[in-house]
Amino acid sequence: MENLKLLNHSESEYIEHELILPINNLPVEVSTDNPFIHANTTQIPFSELNEKHIIPVFIKDNEPVISCHDFISVTSDVVQDIYGHETILCPNIRVSHPIKGRVPEARNKPANELLEHEKTLYYERMAYIIEIPTIYDVIDGNKLSLTVGGVKSYHLDNLNSKKGSDEHFKVFIGFKNQVCTNLCVWSDGLYADLKVTSIGQLKALIRTLLEKYNPNFHLRQMELLTKYHLTEHQFATLIGRCRMYQHLSYSMKKDLSPMLLGDSQIGMICKDYYRDSSFCKNEDGTINLWKLYNLFTGANKSTYFDSFLDRSVNAYHFIEQIRFALQNQTNNWYLN
Repeated sequence: MENLKLLNHSESEYIEHELILPINNLPVEVSTDNPFIHANTTQIPFSELNEKHIIPVFIKDNEPVISCHDFISVTSDVVQDIYGHETILCPNIRVSHPIKGRVPEARNKPANELLEHEKTLYYERMAYIIEIPTIYDVIDGNKLSLTVGGVKSYHLDNLNSKKGSDEHFKVFIGFKNQVCTNLCVWSDGLYADLKVTSIGQLKALIRTLLEKYNPNFHLRQMELLTKYHLTEHQFATLIGRCRMYQHLSYSMKKDLSPMLLGDSQIGMICKDYYRDSSFCKNEDGTINLWKLYNLFTGANKSTYFDSFLDRSVNAYHFIEQIRFALQNQTNNWYLN
């Protein structure tokens, strides 16, 4: 880890960041002021989760679920245990799908007359990231900082059951590109469907993921993408094939690299190939695979929470398959 964070860089670049404090006394500075995901989400401070949001319960015994507040707190604890000697920023939290209610005393009031203390609220879906800016590297001029995060969607839980039923979480560790706030995640840094029944289990599994993750290897694999390029014709073929993939039969898809991005995201990739200020094509129409990967992760920011991390991982492995084909000069359906 020391070799990673000191690789040709000075930690003085990050002296403006504060160390994270115990979760109930968080500093003002958060991981980023820019959204790491769009898709009808809203940014909220951690204090709002803690002080204003009600906690859903299991209907049959009225026992509380593991709340979004608990999820972030547990992750923060593990991050501090493992990376406590580093700079750790306050979580950036984004939410969607608000579930609104009111206290019994206000049951007959018109909505526009409700007072703040008469309203109840929690969000069905939540995602967050915690950035560790002193562990970083640079690829093709882009600074990448180590980032931990997770996604919670209550609709995946069976709240009609009792406490002890499985509760579902997604947790990841990877890198955030400082140029565009795109997240770089791959399968070795993702638990796509954690099923736990207690906070203790959740904490143990988060720790396992963070301890087994190899950031140096992940960085070196991404750096390889800078060495391979697509011509304009190859890019056009790839875009066309990506659109075609969604309409193939199951038998035709089974031997191909899956493409999880939809038509709207593919359209964004095509537009940004020409217009993106950081990752657009070269003057001769070529584009290296690192830039192409960032076009994919940038387009993925318009994905909803439920498939955001799965598509993030898919974007990396899809581009890796393109790299393998170029490196080994083998056929790839997306390029031929």
